[in-house]
Amino acid sequence: MPDDIHAPILIIHGDDDQVVPIDVGGRASAQLWPEATFIVYAGAPHGLTDTHKDRVNADLLAFARGETAGR
Repeated sequence: MPDDIHAPILIIHGDDDQVVPIDVGGRASAQLWPEATFIVYAGAPHGLTDTHKDRVNADLLAFARGETAGR
């Protein structure tokens, strides 16, 4: 599966996600795609796209501009 994706990958995960814990979600995904940009939001819950929407939007724009590589 990881070899099927040939595009930049952004993984954003909150470390306080009680629905999909970071170890089985974000960190597992980051291990599958080590070249991905992996951003952890300290204290963020499962619904971080609502609770942290300004930061998510800023990170998405920065990623689209190529400004977050290797983060």
